[in-house]
Amino acid sequence: MNIKHSILLILALSFFFPAALAQTKPVERIISLGPVITEDLFLLSSGDKLVGCTTFCQRPEAAKHKEKVGSVQEINLEKVVSLKPDVVLATELTDPRAKEKLRALGIRVVDIPNAKNFNDICSVFLKLGQLVGQEPLARAIIAQTKKKVDELKGKLKNAEKTKVFVQVGSDPLVTVGGDTFANDFIELAGGVNIVTQKGYLQYSREQVLASDPDVMIISSMGFDGQKEVQNWEEFKTLRAITRHRIFIIDQYLLCAPTPVSFAETLKTVIQDLHPEIRP
Repeated sequence: MNIKHSILLILALSFFFPAALAQTKPVERIISLGPVITEDLFLLSSGDKLVGCTTFCQRPEAAKHKEKVGSVQEINLEKVVSLKPDVVLATELTDPRAKEKLRALGIRVVDIPNAKNFNDICSVFLKLGQLVGQEPLARAIIAQTKKKVDELKGKLKNAEKTKVFVQVGSDPLVTVGGDTFANDFIELAGGVNIVTQKGYLQYSREQVLASDPDVMIISSMGFDGQKEVQNWEEFKTLRAITRHRIFIIDQYLLCAPTPVSFAETLKTVIQDLHPEIRP
């Protein structure tokens, strides 16, 4: 998978709701064009309101059995119209022409921007709860998650900073910097990202070797993560290799977390960075 496809997949996994989404009357028929949106609906006990979603919507298992209306970029308009949705939740990757046609047909389309941090996750999750008439449940989930995150952060007061490298693409090598969920996980877990730039970018193995990270995390997005571990193990002087500190984390958990999975993933990253700490 090349860098363009890697970034498209990352973006496709990480779109959320804008603040303007809230309304007083809950909708009953929803088409989701974003995998995280779909997963959030099920967390809010509203999977039954989902009448259609994309082929990328694979979590939870029940999402696989929902009607498919296309990919994150190409939508089957006839299929969408036939499902008679109250609202279509579109992402920045949705074809603008398709959105215009749906609106021209009188179908409500909401554009969903990319969330970049934990606070964004909580904010839009609440809006989604309001949308589907599950605001109390949304607030309860958010409160529980924030409490868990605070508890985890409290265990790191005396922890030493750990240098971390995250890989999300193989050919070419793609990594992540600031303004990403992966970077948030690193910093909240008491780590320092060796990548100082922002966003998703192409990197070189030479740059990784020069920084010599303490820990390496691989999130396999369209490539064999275990094979990449073996590739890195050839660099026998690399600190992360000599200390056996190279880990694989599910792409959905690292790059497209829900409020619930965010806390669990943070716990995993803390354990990877600080094995002496028991979250």
